[in-house]
Amino acid sequence: MRILSSIVLFISISFSVFAAKSDRTIYSLPENLTGKVNSKSSVAKTSKNSDSAKNSASAIDSSKLNSSVSSNFMLAGTKKGLFKYTDRKSSSVLWDEGTVSEIFECTETLEDGSKSKVWYFLTSAGILTSRDLKNFEYRNEGLPFLTIKQYDGKNISFVKQIAQLKDLAVHPTNPKILVTATKDAVYITYDGGASWKSIGSSGDPTSGIKAVAVADMARANTGKAAVTNADGTVTPAVAPKTDLVVFMAHSIFGFAYCYPRESKISWKNVGSGFDVQKTQTYSDEISDILPVVKKDANGFDTTEVYVSQTFMPKIYRFNWAAKKGEKIFTGKEPVDTIDALFFDGANLIYSQPGEIASFNIATKTKDTVPSEIEKWKQYFSLVKEDDVLYSAWVPYSAKSGEKSGISLGELWLLYPDSCNNKYAEKATDRKAVYVQAHKLMTKNGIDKYKRIIKNNNLDAMVIDMKDDYGGIRFDPKDPLLKKLAFVSTYKIDIDTFVPAMKEAGIYLVARIVTFKDKNLWSYGKNEYAVWDSSTKRPWQGIQYYEEVKDSAGKVTGSRAVRYDEHWVDPYSHEVWEYNMRIARELVERGFDEIQFDYIRFPTDGRNMGNATFRWKNPGMDKESALLSFLSYVRKNIDAPIGIDIYGANGWYRSGTRTGQDVEQLAEYVDVICPMFYPSHFENSFLNYEPKTERPYRIYYYGTYRNTVIGRNKLIIRPWVQAFYLGSSPYDRGYYTDTNGYKYVKQEVFGVRDSVNRGYMYWNGVCDYYAIFKDPGDAPYTGPSLEASSKFRKPALSGGSRGFDNASSEHPRDETPIDSGLSASEGISLWNSVRAQKTKEGASLPKLSDFEKLLSGNEEL
Repeated sequence: MRILSSIVLFISISFSVFAAKSDRTIYSLPENLTGKVNSKSSVAKTSKNSDSAKNSASAIDSSKLNSSVSSNFMLAGTKKGLFKYTDRKSSSVLWDEGTVSEIFECTETLEDGSKSKVWYFLTSAGILTSRDLKNFEYRNEGLPFLTIKQYDGKNISFVKQIAQLKDLAVHPTNPKILVTATKDAVYITYDGGASWKSIGSSGDPTSGIKAVAVADMARANTGKAAVTNADGTVTPAVAPKTDLVVFMAHSIFGFAYCYPRESKISWKNVGSGFDVQKTQTYSDEISDILPVVKKDANGFDTTEVYVSQTFMPKIYRFNWAAKKGEKIFTGKEPVDTIDALFFDGANLIYSQPGEIASFNIATKTKDTVPSEIEKWKQYFSLVKEDDVLYSAWVPYSAKSGEKSGISLGELWLLYPDSCNNKYAEKATDRKAVYVQAHKLMTKNGIDKYKRIIKNNNLDAMVIDMKDDYGGIRFDPKDPLLKKLAFVSTYKIDIDTFVPAMKEAGIYLVARIVTFKDKNLWSYGKNEYAVWDSSTKRPWQGIQYYEEVKDSAGKVTGSRAVRYDEHWVDPYSHEVWEYNMRIARELVERGFDEIQFDYIRFPTDGRNMGNATFRWKNPGMDKESALLSFLSYVRKNIDAPIGIDIYGANGWYRSGTRTGQDVEQLAEYVDVICPMFYPSHFENSFLNYEPKTERPYRIYYYGTYRNTVIGRNKLIIRPWVQAFYLGSSPYDRGYYTDTNGYKYVKQEVFGVRDSVNRGYMYWNGVCDYYAIFKDPGDAPYTGPSLEASSKFRKPALSGGSRGFDNASSEHPRDETPIDSGLSASEGISLWNSVRAQKTKEGASLPKLSDFEKLLSGNEEL
C-alpha cells in the first residue's frame, strides 16, 4: 500500500493497496448504488449508526477541521473505517463504510487564489474525498466494478462492487491530478476524481500492478542555468520544460513509466539499476514510488523520484535523465520489506516489519523518526482487537516551520507477528500430513497415521472428503447431498474416525475438490457441466490429437485425446450450495477446517475457446464468479477456510493463469496453502551455490513473499514436497543423500525460519518415509546465508535473533547485505518458474506454454 500527497519542497506521501483480476469487462456502477459525483447518491454517510455519528466528535465545526494542522488529533484508517483520535485518547468514527488504506492531505489553490484543504482516501469502497472530515463523497466514476451474485439459499440478487484498488497517488503540486490502479490497469483523473480514464498497464494482459505515482518531470535538453556575461550582466536562467509522467510498478515486469497525455499511450519498462533476485531477470517487486518536489540551483521546481522494494530492503533514487535506478540504501536482512514512503523535508519515512523507520537522503544513513510519530504511535494501540490499523495521519511541523501532517501506511507491518483474521488462533502453527480417505477405513490405517503424526511431533491431518472425481468419502445426512452426491466405496466412518482423532489431539482438515467434479458434471442431463459451444455437449479439455489408422496402417483421420478432468460451472449457485453443504456438514460432524481445492476455472485444453458457461448471469465475469462463491461460503461456514494455490501464484503478486490472486483471496479465506515444490520449478530457479540449499531458500523466500502479499491477513501454510519426482533434474541429484532426506528437512526449516505458522506434508500415495520430527526451535545448521542467527527469525516477526538464541528484542543491524543481482545479471524470469499442473506427478508444461498463458494464448 502507498500514500502520496506531496507538498512542494517538503511533503510527499505514498502507499500501495490491492487488486485482483481475470478476463474482466469493465462495468460502471449504477447511479442507484454510487451515483455520479455531485449527485446525491455520491455522498458517503459519516456513520452507519446515525445516533453514534450524531454523538461523536465527527460532528464538529468544519472550520476547525479545515485548520486541522494546528488541531491536536490523529486520523487512523482501519479495516472498519476512518477514526479520529485526540490527545485525550478518545476516538470517534468519521466514516465506517469500508476499510481505509491510504490517507492524503492536500492543499489546492482555488480560482480566487485562496487555499483550501482537501482530503483523499483510498478505501475498499473506492476513492473517497472530504473537505471538512465531516462530509464525504465517493469519486468512482469511470473506475471498474464487478457484478457480485448473492444467494441466500432461495433468492438470487446482484450487487455492484468496485474492483479492488491497489494504490492511489496525488500529483505533488496539483491535487486535481490523481492516479489509481487495479491489478490490471492504471487510471488517471484530471478533475479530482470526478472522472477516471484507463491508461493501461506495462504488463498488459498480465495482472500484477503494485504501485503508481504521477508527477511533472523535466524534459531532456531544455532549461538553462544563469550565465554571467563578460560585461557583468547576467542572462537569467531558463526553467526546463516539463511533461506529465505516470509511473507504475508491476510484480513481474518491474518499473515503468508513460506520458498519459500522448494520443497513443506507450509504457516504457526500466530495469536498469534495480536489483533482482538471483537467477531472475526482471527487477524484484517494487513496493512504492514517491515523487518529491525540490528547488534546483536556479530556484526552479525539480522532481526527484524515490523507489523501494517489497522483498528486498532497498531504496533507490530514480535517475530520470539516465532512466535508471541508483541504490541509496541497503538493509541488512536477506528478505525484508520497505513500503509506504513519505518525505518530511529531510528524511524518507517508511514502514517495515516491527517499526517505522527514517532514512536521511543527504547523509544516506538511517535517522530518527520525527517526535510527532513517537508521540502519536502510542495511540495505535487504541485500535480495537477485532480491527486492524492500515494507515494514519499525524500532525507535524516541518523544519521549514510549515505545519502539515505525516501520512503513514502499511501499518500492519508494525505487528508482523499478528495474523489478522478471525480464525488465526485456531488455525495457526498446524503441522499436518495428507492422507487419502481410503487409507483410514480401518483401525490399523487410523492407528498407522496417528503414529506418524505423533512420532514426528505433528498435530494435524488433511483428508480428501470430496475427491478429484467428485466422490464424497462419507455417508451424508443432508438431503441435498443424498440427492446429488456419489458416495465412494472408499469412504470413512465419520462417527468412529473423528472421535479417534480428537482423542489423539489431531486437528482435522477436510480437503474438498470444488469445481473439478466428474459426478456433478455427469448429473442429470449434464446441467452443471461446462459446455462445449462447438459440439453442443459437455466440455472436456483436449490434450492432443492422435492419428487414426485403418487395419493396413493408413492414416484415416485423427481423434482427440482429452484430459481426465471434468469441470462444473463456477457461475452456478447450485454448484456453490452443493459444495458449501458438504463443507458445512463436515464441520458440524467434527472437522476443524475446510480446505477447498480447484477453486478456479479450467485452464487446459486446445479447445479452451469452446468452453462456455451456461449459468453465467449478465454482467458477471470469472473474477466476480469466484468472489461470489467465496463470499457465499464465508457467510455459511463458521470455521477456518483454506485454499490450495500454485507456487508461482504465491511467489508473485499475480493471479495469472488460474485467477488465484492472493490479495483478492485474502478478503475471503483464512489459510492459503502454496505448493512451493522445488521439483515443480525450473531447475535454474534459485539454483545457485550452495546448490544443496535450494529447498531451504525456496520455502524461506516463498513463505515470506506469500505472507506479505496477503498483508498478514492469511496463515500461509505451505505444502512441503515429501515425494520424489523423477522428471525433475534437481530431485534426481539431491532428493536423497547419505544423511537421509535432507531435502525435505530443508523445506521445513525454510518455512520455520521464514514465517513459522505451520506446514503440511504432501505425498500422493501417503508414504512418509522421508519426513522427520518437527524441529521446534532447534537451529538449522545448513550453509544457507539466510539461516545465519544474525538475521531475524522468523524473517517476518517483531524480531529475535534466531531459534538457537532467541531474545525478545532484535535491534536492527544495519550492516548491509546485498544478495540481489542487477537486472542485467539475471536469467530469464519465465525460464525460472514452471507453471504447476498438479501437486505431484503430472506432466508439467513448458515455459513457452506458460508464456502463452501469460499473453492470453490458449493454444496449448
